[in-house]
Amino acid sequence: MTPPAIRLLWCGDTALTVEFGDRIDPVLNAAVLALDARVQAADLPGIVETVPTYRSLTIHLDPLAVDPASLETALLDLAGRPAPIRPPARVWRVPVVYGGAFGIDLDAVAAQHGLCPSAVVERHAAPEYRVVMIGFLPGYAYLDGLDPSLALSRRASPRPTTPAGTISIGGAQALVASIAAPSGWHLLGRTPVRAFLPGRDPVFLFEPGDGIRFVPTDPTRWDELDRAAAAGEPVAEVER
Repeated sequence: MTPPAIRLLWCGDTALTVEFGDRIDPVLNAAVLALDARVQAADLPGIVETVPTYRSLTIHLDPLAVDPASLETALLDLAGRPAPIRPPARVWRVPVVYGGAFGIDLDAVAAQHGLCPSAVVERHAAPEYRVVMIGFLPGYAYLDGLDPSLALSRRASPRPTTPAGTISIGGAQALVASIAAPSGWHLLGRTPVRAFLPGRDPVFLFEPGDGIRFVPTDPTRWDELDRAAAAGEPVAEVER
């Protein structure tokens, strides 16, 4: 599948963003992740780091080691190639304790949609999500695949802090939070999985392009799983 019109946007002289569009779209994200893989495989001179998002790839670079015109030509060539949407190479099964103290917005989300809480859990846990971006804070996994019937505008008043491991929704997006942070999203549950754990190998558990399935988990298992995750165990299982 060929991506839409591509824009190159210089961010000063130390970064360049390749933009594929202005919306959340699996076709655009496939193009971003394909370009990210191609840039890394091409080993272009002066590239320091790549940062994929929903719809763009920012490339941090050493301006003393890069010829801007040559880099633009190379990126346009790499970005213009077809980028099919491929199945995830791996799919994580992520345990989630929904509702109660673990998901304080579950009942309110259910009421706003005219559903019972168990129906919200069922719909939220049914899809296979795709990690489209890691961002905002270390290890935050933004997901595509939320059931449209659960989409909901963000809270009018953000909370100054929400727990690490929060499983939440905002608009048409879903999220696995990695650390405690402010949030205006709706908190449906929490996972003991450490998406970001300094000192562990790997430090970041999820990568863009991974699949995620949420597994409703009894709250009586929380302490056991939380201890295992704190000790560095992934807790999340790879389905395939």
